[in-house]
Amino acid sequence: MPDTLTKLTYQTFQQGKNYFGLAHKILSTRLMNLVSPTEIQSRPIAPDTLLKIQQRLNQLLETDWQDAEQGIYPESLLFDNPWDEFFLYYPAVWLDLPQIWQRAKQKQHQDFPPDINTEGYPNYYVRNFHHQTGGYFSDFSAKLYDLQVEILFGGTADPMRRRILAPLKQGLQAFANVPPHQVRILDVACGTGRTLKLIRAALPEASLFGTDLSPAYLRKANQLLSQNPGELPQLLQANAEELPYLDNYFHATTCVFLFHELPGPVRQKVIDQCFRVTQPGGVFVICDSIQVSDSPDMIPVMESFHETFHEPFYKHYMTDNLVERLEKAGFQNVTTQTHFMSKVFVAHKPA
Repeated sequence: MPDTLTKLTYQTFQQGKNYFGLAHKILSTRLMNLVSPTEIQSRPIAPDTLLKIQQRLNQLLETDWQDAEQGIYPESLLFDNPWDEFFLYYPAVWLDLPQIWQRAKQKQHQDFPPDINTEGYPNYYVRNFHHQTGGYFSDFSAKLYDLQVEILFGGTADPMRRRILAPLKQGLQAFANVPPHQVRILDVACGTGRTLKLIRAALPEASLFGTDLSPAYLRKANQLLSQNPGELPQLLQANAEELPYLDNYFHATTCVFLFHELPGPVRQKVIDQCFRVTQPGGVFVICDSIQVSDSPDMIPVMESFHETFHEPFYKHYMTDNLVERLEKAGFQNVTTQTHFMSKVFVAHKPA
C-alpha cells in the first residue's frame, strides 16, 4: 500500500509535469506572437478561475492517489509516463509548431500531406483536430499525440483517464461468476492505446479489445500494448457508428475523449452501438470533457477551447445532454462525476 513518502513523491511528480506543460505553453505562445502573429489568441483567464482550476487539479490528484491506495490499480500507474518517447519526440513538437501556427492563422482545417488518403472516412473526421499535422491519419501524428495531450492538460491526461477504472471494476462485479480471463472489455476509439494500458494494469486477466478509425494510431497502440509480456492486442480498425461485434458481446465498454469530437447525431449512433454490444447487466463508462451543466464556473475555459484548438463540435458538446442520449439508447442508472477538466458517465444496461 502506498505510504506518505510515496504520496509526496507522487504529488511532486505530477506538479513537475504540470509546470512542464505550463512552461511549454508560455514559451510557445511568446514565440508564436514574435515570429508568426495569428488571429487566434488564447483569452486571458481570470484569477478566480485560475484558482478554481488549481483546486480541481488538487482534487483530481487526491482522488488518483486514493484509488491507488484502495487497490483499484497498482501504485506503479501513478508514476507511469513514457519519458523516453517524450524526450525523443519533444524536439519534433517544437519543429512542428510553425505549421500548426500557419494552419491556425489561415483556418486550414483540412490540410493534409499529399501521401495521406482520406477517402472512405466520415467528413467530420477528415480535419486537423487541434490543428495537428496529419490529423489522425499519420504515424507522425500518432507518435506526438500522447505528448501533445499531456502538454495540453499539464500532465493530467492519464489521471483523468484513470477515473474510469473504479466504476469499470465496480460494474464488472455483476459478472463475479465469470472467470477473469473470460471477461471481455471494449475500448471504443482507443487511439494510441493509453486507456487500454491502464485497464490492463487494473484488470490483468481480462480480455481487452480496441477499435479506432486510424490505422496509424492502431499501429501505435499495438506497439504500446505489446510491451506487456504475453499481451496479444485485439485491435480493429472500425467506425464506432457501426461496431463489428455481435450483440451483447462485451461485459463492459469504455470510451475516452471521443464524444466532444463528434457531431450530435453521431454521438447518439455511437451510444446506440455501445448499448448493442454490451451484455445485459454490463456497464458503459465514458470519460470526456466537462460540460456547462456540471461546471458553469469553467465556461470561460470551455468557450475558448473550441476556438483555440479547433474542436468544431465542442461548442455543441458543451450543452449536449449525454445522460438523455444514454437513456434513449436503453441504458439505466446513469450517474456522472467530474474530475478536473473531465466528466465521467457511468451507464448500466438492464440485466
